[in-house]
Amino acid sequence: MVTQQELTYRQLITLRDGARVLLRPLTTDDRQALIDLFTPVSPEERRYMRHDVTNPDLIGGWVDGLDYDRVFPLVAMVGDRMVGDATLHFQDGPARHRAEMRIFLAKDFRRRGLATRMIQALIDLGKRRSLYCIEVVSPTDRASDIKAFQNLGFEQACVYTDYWMLPDGELRDVAHMILRMRSTADEY
Repeated sequence: MVTQQELTYRQLITLRDGARVLLRPLTTDDRQALIDLFTPVSPEERRYMRHDVTNPDLIGGWVDGLDYDRVFPLVAMVGDRMVGDATLHFQDGPARHRAEMRIFLAKDFRRRGLATRMIQALIDLGKRRSLYCIEVVSPTDRASDIKAFQNLGFEQACVYTDYWMLPDGELRDVAHMILRMRSTADEY
């Protein structure tokens, strides 16, 4: 269950190059900023996305339907400009001990240390929510993404063959990575 501490979370960070970025939860006031974040996405990048991020109604729907107990969206702001969106997607029932993480950054804020800081903030949130693990899936041809998650402690659990279908029908293998945050060894 979302806490007041999570809703009021604010962290002002300084990137390696000196840029100052505010990390905070997405709010209903962020509709246009979120649409603007995804508007310049190239057709090549869109091929790998789960949703049509060029559809402003879809993106706006994410804001209109905010449910922090289902998806916790953390955004990165530079002034009024949103430069990053990272989300934890919580599960129900027998999967309630885990969450899936997704992240997207504006092109000019990549490779500057922002993704690492956003991922770390969501890992901390996952720990506060007593998650056992956080999962990430990534097409195996996105080796730099996989390496970045591995550098933060995620381990590749397996590779699913032909698991991801691009819009043109091309298939990609997908790496399933897991960050274990609690040991089950001492439970028995």
